[in-house]
Amino acid sequence: MALTKLTSNLIEGGTGTDWVTAIQTSNFTAAAGKGYFVNTTSQVLYVNLPVGVVGMEITIQDYAGTFATNKVVLNANGSEKIQGSALEGRINTNNATAVLIYQDATKGWTSQDVELDINTISWATPTGQSLTYSTPSPQSSQGGTGVTFPTTTFTATKAGSTISGTATIAGLPSGITAAQTIAGSGAGNTLTVTLTGTFPSTSYLNTALTLSGLSVYTPPVSVHFLVVAGGGGGNRNNGGGGAGGGLRTSWAGGSGGGGASESQASISPGTNYIVTVGAGGTVGTGSSPYYGTIGNSSVFAGITSIGGGYGGVRSGDVAQRGGDGGSGGGGGNYTASTGGSPGIGTTNQGYNGGTGADGGNYRGAGGGGAGAIGQTSGAGGVGGAGKTVSITGSNITYAGGGSGGANSSPGGSAGGGGGAGSSSYTMSNGTDGLGGGAGSGAIGGTVSGGNGGSGVVIIRYPSSYVLTNPGGGLTYAVDTTTVANTSIVTFSNAGGTGNIQIN
Repeated sequence: MALTKLTSNLIEGGTGTDWVTAIQTSNFTAAAGKGYFVNTTSQVLYVNLPVGVVGMEITIQDYAGTFATNKVVLNANGSEKIQGSALEGRINTNNATAVLIYQDATKGWTSQDVELDINTISWATPTGQSLTYSTPSPQSSQGGTGVTFPTTTFTATKAGSTISGTATIAGLPSGITAAQTIAGSGAGNTLTVTLTGTFPSTSYLNTALTLSGLSVYTPPVSVHFLVVAGGGGGNRNNGGGGAGGGLRTSWAGGSGGGGASESQASISPGTNYIVTVGAGGTVGTGSSPYYGTIGNSSVFAGITSIGGGYGGVRSGDVAQRGGDGGSGGGGGNYTASTGGSPGIGTTNQGYNGGTGADGGNYRGAGGGGAGAIGQTSGAGGVGGAGKTVSITGSNITYAGGGSGGANSSPGGSAGGGGGAGSSSYTMSNGTDGLGGGAGSGAIGGTVSGGNGGSGVVIIRYPSSYVLTNPGGGLTYAVDTTTVANTSIVTFSNAGGTGNIQIN
């Protein structure tokens, strides 16, 4: 009969592993030949492995089925390796029974249930202080906890601005530090931030840095401007002509009323500035004395041009004076009476209106223009000349005065957007977008004068900058082709107002 030999292990019921009965709930150092029941319900556990000897075994059992939630991190002893790597290992499979076997110095501790604990840092492009940032290189990196992090750099600039000072950097992971240098001086210098250190104990980290605390100086932009207000309204009953709107400009040739060219506007990038395009004044209506209205002011960055004065009118047997404004309205007229006084223009914006004719044939005077006073005439007085400005690249005449009305002879003509006077009941408006004053009409009639023309705002600056209209409210056109490297922006909607930025 054959004999069966039973090994001592089978006889004794052993497995070759000496299991530690205490449940491991905190970090510990493992011993060769031991088995451990590990509970990671509350936290990630770190296990230090012993110095290896070929063939040694260590067993780690997931006691609570939570390794996928809170992993076990294996740390090799000294120069030992895990899966042939100096990186830490991890067990992150629920209910795993990981048997680690020490092979040799090359492979170290190995197991089919152990992965290398590789941490990843992924960088988003930094933000802050309106700077332009480079994409970091490398964009993402991998390594184990405590392993040296590969040096990463990014740069920041702001076109046309100077960066200075020391940045406060938020969002740096634990173990990683930042050094910063600024290269160059003046506009467009460069900030370089260099990241070094060790990988944090996080498997995956997607982080964005935010910079603050730097001094970013952006010098103001010098902007040429033309600001023309709305022209004044005309009148009936031999009224004087409405005046051209006030005109202010930094462009060559000077402002209205004989004023010199002003200094360019100094505009801080990223700052809101109000632009308003003044509407023209309205014709006189209703009960005698039928006064019209002055034009509305136009504004750019605190530079205000005053609306043109209304034309004077007859009131009973008295000729009334023209209204004051950017330029002054023309005086009215009535037969056998003294002519109405001229409206007064604003210094360095426009001229006075003309004086209404004394007696005679119902002759109103011309309204003042940006380039000349209004006239008195045997017919309706001619409106004062406007001012020619070439800020757009073309010679355009703005803010001419409207002409006065006359009863038995044609009213005077007008230039620079001013409306012609009338010997009939025909409405004669100033030209929109030029700020011309309205013409006035003859005696009688229900509609016998015109409305003033709307004003305009035009600015001119280097095309390396971009204009925006936060909140809307403005109609404008941008011309970048007429003059090289220059943007010419025309704001033209009557009564429109809003904020602009130049960046």
